[in-house]
Amino acid sequence: MTRALPPITRLLAGLLAVALVSACGIVRAPSMDRRGADSFEDDVVTARTLTEQFWSRQFQQLGRTYRPISDFIPYSGSAGPSCGDEPAVPNNAFYCPLGHFIAFDQGWMEGLWSDMGDGSVYVIIPHELGHAVQAQLRTGFTLNVQMELQADCYAGGTLSALVDSGALTTEPGDENELIRSLAAAGDPTDDWLNPAAHGTAEQRQASFARGYQDGVGAC
Repeated sequence: MTRALPPITRLLAGLLAVALVSACGIVRAPSMDRRGADSFEDDVVTARTLTEQFWSRQFQQLGRTYRPISDFIPYSGSAGPSCGDEPAVPNNAFYCPLGHFIAFDQGWMEGLWSDMGDGSVYVIIPHELGHAVQAQLRTGFTLNVQMELQADCYAGGTLSALVDSGALTTEPGDENELIRSLAAAGDPTDDWLNPAAHGTAEQRQASFARGYQDGVGAC
């Protein structure tokens, strides 16, 4: 006997199936930026700016002050900034609490933008800024995967709020872009004790969906 999936999980499973079928020959959807910006650079700036504006308002509602990240650094391959004793690695984006900055492999992220659509940028950047929020709220976790899944939830809640406010718009196909981005970043196995674990594709999708459906307060 199998347990019935919650409606949102069934929806994600269906979207993932469609995304995998259409992975070849995908045609980019119109930009989510309501201004119609359609370049990678435009989407990166928009995702960062709108996400930080969103969290600034959230912190104000809590009677606190959001501290914007100190820098936003594109790099190439392994030629990126280190975070303490940890060097930057190719095909990655990360938040560094030591310098309160975000860095990303520009070629890698632009490749995702080209192959999967701009939805990938609106998942990755809010996710990393979610880690900056965790650092400011001093959120503690026993396992790394808990921190990563909360950041996915934050990304979903942020994106939902930006769409609801009219700052971003959605077009047919955007859901597939988001789901494909999360699936591509999922761990191959459910190894929660791995200190580098981020969660499986299904776990990451479910966390993102929880935030998108119920807001960052549900994270």
